[in-house]
Amino acid sequence: MKMPDAQSHPLCLLFFALFFCLGTAAEVSVWNVAINSTQDVVFRKTLYTNTTISMKFQGDTASCDKNLAFNISWYLRSSVCYNEVFNTPDNKAMNMFGMDHMLKDGWSGFYSQGYMYFDNCSYLFLPKVYYADFNPYQPLTSPKSDPSNQSLIWPDKPDISAVAKAWEDSPYMFIVKVQPLFHGVDDEDIGAEQLGFAFTMKVEMKGPHDYSSPADWPLMMFFMVMCIVYVLFGALWLCWCACYWRDLLRIQFWIGAVIILGMLEKAVFYSEYQSIRYKGDYVQGAVIFAELLSALKRSLARILVLIVSLGYGIVKPRLGTTVHRLAAVGLLYLLFSSVEGVLRVTGGFYGTVALVANLSLSLIDSCVMWWIFISLSQTTRLLKLRRNIVKLSLYQHFTNTLIFSVVASIIFIIWTTKVFKLVDCQTGWRDLWVDDAFWRLLFSTILLVIMVLLRPSANNQRFSHSPLIDEDDDEEEAKEPMLSDAFEGMKMRGSKPDSNGSQKLLSKEDEDLKWVEENIPTTVADVALPVMLDEEEEILKTKMERSKME
Repeated sequence: MKMPDAQSHPLCLLFFALFFCLGTAAEVSVWNVAINSTQDVVFRKTLYTNTTISMKFQGDTASCDKNLAFNISWYLRSSVCYNEVFNTPDNKAMNMFGMDHMLKDGWSGFYSQGYMYFDNCSYLFLPKVYYADFNPYQPLTSPKSDPSNQSLIWPDKPDISAVAKAWEDSPYMFIVKVQPLFHGVDDEDIGAEQLGFAFTMKVEMKGPHDYSSPADWPLMMFFMVMCIVYVLFGALWLCWCACYWRDLLRIQFWIGAVIILGMLEKAVFYSEYQSIRYKGDYVQGAVIFAELLSALKRSLARILVLIVSLGYGIVKPRLGTTVHRLAAVGLLYLLFSSVEGVLRVTGGFYGTVALVANLSLSLIDSCVMWWIFISLSQTTRLLKLRRNIVKLSLYQHFTNTLIFSVVASIIFIIWTTKVFKLVDCQTGWRDLWVDDAFWRLLFSTILLVIMVLLRPSANNQRFSHSPLIDEDDDEEEAKEPMLSDAFEGMKMRGSKPDSNGSQKLLSKEDEDLKWVEENIPTTVADVALPVMLDEEEEILKTKMERSKME
């Protein structure tokens, strides 16, 4: 079997990106940080214009020293470069506190800063208006130039607990420093054991779309649309199955299972983004459930593409020992994908654990990709040898879909690499959601093609497996009417008239039963035996002709 090696690499690239691409975590808008000593905290988020940043302090006044005061200072910084805000480690971000210039020439942004002083814990825990006016914000200058004297002032007044406001749609870094002070005592004379306080600092960022960020809002709308699309997929598939439920193939049940899981996956992710929008944070248990559901759906998606490529129910009546290998691959991928998703949600996805999980998933995906490629080529070759035009056309459409997906994925990978990877300053942060949505949309397109090609219909059995014969029966059925028309009106020697000289009329049911008995063989022997007899008669006839000539 000669197959071009050039096709395997695009297919591997497609399925690696299609199945292994992981979703990005949604941005949280409400943080509760426990403070019990001098502490610096960094918050990162993309914000809409006019988003208000609020700070609240909660705790028990009795557990706090009355002579203890607090100086809480903050620094808000925006940048056109997404990587400056989100890729800077916390220890380096702390050094940016109070900085009035950009890290590199050619970058731009703004900053604002302020501080609040509280005499004691009671005053700290009391909700109040911290400022009469919002602190002005200033543009960041280049590293070698002098600080800018330009200040931009807000016209509106701050509400209770509000400290700052976003001035443009941009990624922001918000740094808070908490410094406890004793009245009349220098900082050097205070030991760590003397700082007897503990409270919770709550930071909220709420904008025009509640707690949703400009980076997550398009993705939330995408999940809503995809949830509707999968509901339509399910309704359409259910109608097809209900109309032709007597002739359903086994593979059509797999397609229905993948549609249901895709519908649940999109609904759970959409509810997660909705929870963040209205509450500012997500429920960890719900997110873990969403990751497990997504892992199950991706595992079944691999198995679905594999069994379609293997020709299950179309070329092969059963998978035999291949079922065990399919189950092993699906369970392995489900295991490692679930572990990766749970660790990523709980914050343990780093170091050796992340490396082992990524390598395991990459290895399993590589095996699945190669298996799909080999199986699809073998199935197509078998159909060509059998000269089954109907089934071969089905697999040609499926192959063309994969080729289109390969081309689209290569173009998209080149575009994302150019826009997001090979740049010093990531200014296209608004399009980051496309990197996650594209692969989900691409698989949905492939699923739609599989649904259309393998949909239940009145001719459902044309795609089902038939042993030894595929096309010959159709040809024989087409020839029989032609023969009957050709000999119409002629007396056949082998036919005997009825005793009364007239032919009995048969009902429609009797005619259908008679046609089934005459045209559909009950066993393979019924088909093969007449052929063998015809061959023996031809041989005997040939021998007799030769003997006469001699």
